[in-house]
Amino acid sequence: MSETRYEDRTDSVEVKLNLLQAARLSGNYELAMSLSESLKDTLTLERDRRGEAGQSAVPAQPSGRVVELPDLWAQWAKGWEYFRAITLRETVGIPRTQEPVDLLLGFPLPEAADLRRELRVARIDHDSGTLQELPSQVYGESRRGDGVFCRVVWLATVPAKGKSTYLLFSGNPKAELPDYETDLKVSGEGFGVDVSNHHYTAHLSRQMGQLERLTYRRAHGLELFAGGEGHGEPPDIDWAHDYLASNEFQKFRVTNWATCPNYEVVKGPLCVKVKRWGFPHSPVHPLFTPSRMHITVTYTFYAGASYFMKEGRMEVLQDFDINYLRDDEWVFSGYSFTDTVWVDRQGALHEGEAPQRDQDDLWGVGFFHRHSRDAFIALWLEHEAEHFDALYHCGSPVLNYNGHGQLWSRWAARNKPHFKAGALLRQRNAYLTAPYHEETGAAAVEELRRRLLNPLQVEPGDIPVKTGATSSESLARPGETEDSEDMKSAVWAALREVRDDMLYTVDANVVDMGYVYDVRVRGDTVYVLMTMPHRGRPKFRYLGNSIRERLVQVEGVGEVIIDVTWEPAWTVNRLSDKGREAMGLSED
Repeated sequence: MSETRYEDRTDSVEVKLNLLQAARLSGNYELAMSLSESLKDTLTLERDRRGEAGQSAVPAQPSGRVVELPDLWAQWAKGWEYFRAITLRETVGIPRTQEPVDLLLGFPLPEAADLRRELRVARIDHDSGTLQELPSQVYGESRRGDGVFCRVVWLATVPAKGKSTYLLFSGNPKAELPDYETDLKVSGEGFGVDVSNHHYTAHLSRQMGQLERLTYRRAHGLELFAGGEGHGEPPDIDWAHDYLASNEFQKFRVTNWATCPNYEVVKGPLCVKVKRWGFPHSPVHPLFTPSRMHITVTYTFYAGASYFMKEGRMEVLQDFDINYLRDDEWVFSGYSFTDTVWVDRQGALHEGEAPQRDQDDLWGVGFFHRHSRDAFIALWLEHEAEHFDALYHCGSPVLNYNGHGQLWSRWAARNKPHFKAGALLRQRNAYLTAPYHEETGAAAVEELRRRLLNPLQVEPGDIPVKTGATSSESLARPGETEDSEDMKSAVWAALREVRDDMLYTVDANVVDMGYVYDVRVRGDTVYVLMTMPHRGRPKFRYLGNSIRERLVQVEGVGEVIIDVTWEPAWTVNRLSDKGREAMGLSED
């Protein structure tokens, strides 16, 4: 078979499933295990190519051209070709200051060569008519048809019952990866990271990514942890999600994962996301490996925010019975707190023990210390089920847990429930780490809950009639202007002559293959940030040396410095049109 098309060069899910079944039936389990890994690789590729499902946050509309903006603004954004205006509207009467906004947006291909480098966000001051660039973060780029979709994050400021308009600029081939400085820092690789901002440092388990410890960054530095040996697994402070099988035989837990079966991590100056998914494991895994309830857990940490988020999904694939399940459980060793709080369905916060009549309808729980005012409070923003009508919103906090410490545990399904295939349990929670002040603590918690339940409304924006100066001389940094155009254009052109010659018969150059993440020109020094297509090829100087040898031949280049990164990981979405054609994907 001549391999001239993409389909000729690989195998589909259907082909691999047939081979897998044949290998299993023949007793060739080694081959079957290899095929299952290969099948997972193919599914990962399909998932990358499809990108995130959902609609763009604003209706599709043609972007404006920067030259059509008022003169002062057009001069400020010189180098960028396109803009679009987005308005954020506040509807419940709470002023929003530095509120995280995370939007899914789509761009036509001509406007979106590399959105991580090119996309910039600026806020319009409606009173003065000035523009101010804001730190932003782009992640999750994917191609669909003739467009590119991505998520864009920035911190928005909108007056109560008012609106703010933002301009998003794209289309600058000279743009470089912006380097925004915020209080959000992350270290570590994969899912086992440490994430900190001004309020806390979160330590995620190196074993399976569960939240292991939380250290407050106030003067005394309270550390929340769960000590001891757990049940054989690491004793994380977040113990969810798990379920007890029918007849009380054994628990299946995500904290029993030896490593994350599946995960993805987003890192940036505005948000860090750690998403993990798979089937929970038995205490004697793999003796028992039922595929009955699929669990997904996502942590999200934001710059400047005194809270972090957790979203969870528990999807039932087969009819089955259990004894109970827990979808939010926290354990703190020691006695860091002296008092409990809870939130009712209407959003009012109460101190002390929840009355019996409210204990199955809680919408927030937590602890505080009456002297230090340290607090940890969960706000259960969404907790709902589909095709299952026995969901409990329970879980009163306990100050003295068997001499161990303090905990709450939400038994969302109990009393030996029966699940039907297709049932889904879904949650979205916020965990607040800010001090609980004696006079204002309850009101602050209630207001945060209202804010999170009523996000800013997104709509197409209009350019105001009044326009004025800008907050800086230019949107462009050094190296992004016409002053460096000749040199930078020559560097990019030269990079297109450097091939990954492990692909023998096509033009697999490092630009069209998407290996080059950034190019900076400073004087006669060129800085190149690159990646390799996967970690099975970690020796990046195989290509890096070829890049350097070619670039030093460019007139005016005296030195070339090459660095490599694995984040974000290379995907098929990095391929340009020419790269897709070379790989046989042009018809996709």
